[in-house]
Amino acid sequence: MRWKLSGTRNVLKLYDLVGKDDRRFSPTCWRIKLALAHKGLPFETVPTAFTAIRTIGDGIKTLPVIEHEGRLIDDSSRIADHLERAYPDRAPLFGCDAAQALTGFVDAWVLATLHAQLFPLIVHDIYEHCLEVDQPYFRESREERLRQPLAEVQAGRDERIGAFRGSLLPLRAMLNRQPFIGGERAIYADYMVLGAFQWVRSVSAFQVLGEDDPIRDYLCRLMGLHEGIGAKAVAYPL
Repeated sequence: MRWKLSGTRNVLKLYDLVGKDDRRFSPTCWRIKLALAHKGLPFETVPTAFTAIRTIGDGIKTLPVIEHEGRLIDDSSRIADHLERAYPDRAPLFGCDAAQALTGFVDAWVLATLHAQLFPLIVHDIYEHCLEVDQPYFRESREERLRQPLAEVQAGRDERIGAFRGSLLPLRAMLNRQPFIGGERAIYADYMVLGAFQWVRSVSAFQVLGEDDPIRDYLCRLMGLHEGIGAKAVAYPL
């Protein structure tokens, strides 16, 4: 996958987790794809299997990773900070220093509320969409962590989805006042939220939002930004 956007001649590389049918399902990789598009930077993605991550650089264990001017940078927060420093003349990811500090709170909320609750709802779906070479690793590592078979962890999600939807009340309340976390324009904090839902829809047809949930409209607005990079993903309908 290559996104050609207006910008410098230097094309950055993003090592991007890949599954079957070219599904890109890492929520943190999505954050960086959107951040690069937000900055208007040309970039290429390098489809990377779980079991191939260790072959990138020295000691890298997780994605995303970008390669920029001969340097490898890992961790989505470090990458976003690097992009903001390296391209201060382009659209800001945070808006100001105070907003950048508050982004840490949004990150913690996304991890504790979205990722933590969504993971058990889709964990077996993730396994089924992993590349065959990755499936043994994914099953063994996640079942060791969860201490249950993946199918059992995911079972009964219809009864549990109400609790997840209820936990999104703060986001809905914000959307009653403004279209994005950033106000009238999306910022990196919005991409953190979208990344979580791109993760779900990349691997699962399970509907985690109600049909009339205003968060759907918010996510559609985000997916339509930057030449529709989010909407064009290989994914199930929102």
